[in-house]
Amino acid sequence: MPTSSKKKSTSSSKSWWSRAYASQKKRLDAYMARRPHRSFRMTRRRDYVRPLELPGNFAFTHEVNRTLWKYKKVFSLLGLVYIFFFAVLIGVQSQDTYTAFSDALHDQGIEFFSGDWTAGDQALGTLMGIATSTLSGTLTEAQQIYGVFIFLLIWLATVWLLRNLLAGHKVKLRDGLYNSGAPIFSTAIVLGILIVQLVPVGLAVLGYNAASTSGILDGGASAMLFWIGASLLGILSLYWITSTLIALIIVTLPGMYPFQAIKTAGDLMVGRRIKILLRWLWMALVVLLTWAIVLLAFIFIDMGLKALFPVISSWPIVPIVILLLSALTTIWVSAYVYLLYRKAVDYAPAK
Repeated sequence: MPTSSKKKSTSSSKSWWSRAYASQKKRLDAYMARRPHRSFRMTRRRDYVRPLELPGNFAFTHEVNRTLWKYKKVFSLLGLVYIFFFAVLIGVQSQDTYTAFSDALHDQGIEFFSGDWTAGDQALGTLMGIATSTLSGTLTEAQQIYGVFIFLLIWLATVWLLRNLLAGHKVKLRDGLYNSGAPIFSTAIVLGILIVQLVPVGLAVLGYNAASTSGILDGGASAMLFWIGASLLGILSLYWITSTLIALIIVTLPGMYPFQAIKTAGDLMVGRRIKILLRWLWMALVVLLTWAIVLLAFIFIDMGLKALFPVISSWPIVPIVILLLSALTTIWVSAYVYLLYRKAVDYAPAK
């Protein structure tokens, strides 16, 4: 009897291992069938070319703007929701903080136009400080959590509203706010994965700060090696987040799990990653240029008005503009990513 029991236990153990091995092999075979690329092997063109015709950058940007303008009432109200939650939970930049930044920016601008080109980097850093600083100058842990919550709320509401509005449904803002929050936990997991994927870029930035202070970037082979390493780290992050941004849309589908969304987005990117990546870079460029132009314009307007009318010197004009830009950027980026996802999914090559 003991011998029989031992054989049965061994047989059961082997059966479990064989089932686990067969399951993993099946998943690996399915993955290899979906992804044609192999390390250190030339991929045949027939295996990786997947056509995807998209509008030009300017045309697609105009399409995003036109879509938001068509439903401007509901998205304007959504922007007000963002501003309300941000002002209450995080706060608006204090006027004293802004004044210190603007004085530094003014002095650096004079130095830059006087021929001190190094002041340009300082002015850019000051401008970023104006855009990112808040009421206390730095975000507490609670404020960071609130910021993530507000971003997820507006992201999910924008995607939900666009999905229903473009489908021809008549919905209101409250429908989006009440019904869009179901996948918030799954979306937070995908967002966390995206943040982890940005770690290589963060390492490159830390390396740049250390190298610039130590003199490594002054020239020579050490500078070349640093820029090669930093470029590779940046490319790695860009490669990862290209599909993860799409996964942030896919995970909002009913019944979708976060890692299933990551897998589906990766399959959608096969043969199209470079084309989609260029759209993300264009999106970032549009956002940066918009912030730079609008923010600089209002900084100069603010300086001029307060020089003419000292009575309004305490009015936080630029901090309010920054809050409006933040709301507009969050909604616009959400709409851009969602509409590009729709283009990729709905594309049918002409026969």
